[in-house]
Amino acid sequence: MSVSAVAAAPTVRAPLPVLGRDVTVPLVTGGEVTYAALDQAASAPALQRVWDDVAAYAPYYGSVHRGAGYLSQLSTDLFENARRTVAEFLDCRIDDQVVFTRSTTDSLNLLAAALPEGCEVFVFETEHHASLLPWRGARVTYLDAPGSPARAVASLERALAGRDPHGPALVCVTGASNVTGELWPVRELAAAAHAHGARIVLDAAQLAPHRAVSVRDLDVDWVAFSGHKLYAPFGSGVLAGRADWLREAEPYLAGGGASRTVARRADGGVDVEWHDGAARHEAGSPNVIGAHAIASACQALTEAGFDALAAREDALVGAVREGLADVPEVRFLSLFGDDAPRVGVLSFVVDGWNSSHFAAALSAEYGIGVRDGLFCAHPLVRRLVGSEAGGRGECGAPDAGSLNAIRVSFGAGTPDEHVERFVGAVRELVRDGARWTYRTVDGRCVPDTAGRA
Repeated sequence: MSVSAVAAAPTVRAPLPVLGRDVTVPLVTGGEVTYAALDQAASAPALQRVWDDVAAYAPYYGSVHRGAGYLSQLSTDLFENARRTVAEFLDCRIDDQVVFTRSTTDSLNLLAAALPEGCEVFVFETEHHASLLPWRGARVTYLDAPGSPARAVASLERALAGRDPHGPALVCVTGASNVTGELWPVRELAAAAHAHGARIVLDAAQLAPHRAVSVRDLDVDWVAFSGHKLYAPFGSGVLAGRADWLREAEPYLAGGGASRTVARRADGGVDVEWHDGAARHEAGSPNVIGAHAIASACQALTEAGFDALAAREDALVGAVREGLADVPEVRFLSLFGDDAPRVGVLSFVVDGWNSSHFAAALSAEYGIGVRDGLFCAHPLVRRLVGSEAGGRGECGAPDAGSLNAIRVSFGAGTPDEHVERFVGAVRELVRDGARWTYRTVDGRCVPDTAGRA
């Protein structure tokens, strides 16, 4: 079934308007074409709604929590209203905290800094680096990549059964893989964690832009996500969840905003009383535009309806897989199997091609932006690619990119035509080869001035 045929169904909505949808880029072969931004797992374009809301507020920008003037009061209200909007978007519990951070990476590093003494952390090797690496001060158990959702739950249960049942423990798990797009059994993993006295944090960086996330329904203790993947690329992120560990930890950053009172002691030192709430970990001047942008995106996605958005995205995923099903050189990467539910993220290798060369050709000759490499999830990609990767293509050393992959990803703002163009471009490149020569410059594969291949 073609993308257009599926998109015409009355239950599937048209894409949400995003910035950059009419941007044209030059082709190395001549002329220009509308850019197909198919790397949204890295950063998604801003929704037009988000941009309009930010632009409407910008003239009224003022200090947050730091002024009696009208604009300061307005900005403070906007910032705190954004916190409430995010809590509603995530269906948080009444006593949960919403802390604004810079990104998912920042959120998980904040939680890592707040772990109780002696806390043991359990994390699958399949995590991307934002959730794989922050736990440096804790005792970490890394779990092997499971072959199915059921095996993931069983693996976690085995690992938790062997821990000290009286000590604190935390499980960190992704909601949707940034490599394969596959959905993880978060609710079941949360149940396993709680059955063994552990807590769980959900890395929703790839999940929140594509599916509704309910803290209550999934029964997770914390959730982290980034604005720039949620169609709000203004340098903000969220850590939402239980308050106790955050309240008992030292402030993530020391400074104004985190401190309630500061006084000099008689001996010349300084006594500080820190805030108990979210402000405890939001030192410095808050990114009010970033928080406002996230809140705007949350509202836009909620109003659009995740069921309709997910149905359309499923249609796009199906169109890519069906469109390339008869191209034997293309092998999609999967952990749980080709039929596993997933968001709009697909990674693949092409037999006979080095991934950097293939991605460069898609960009230079077709105006299509995808990602190549290890996607900040090196252990997972290396496990999935193994020795079956292509890598016989040009561009740099013969084995450059041989253990890498190519990723195509889309979302609520992706036009059907861009996905159709991608499928056609992949088929043409595999069949006919690149029309231009390429070389490596500063580690990047770029068109060669030598010209046509």
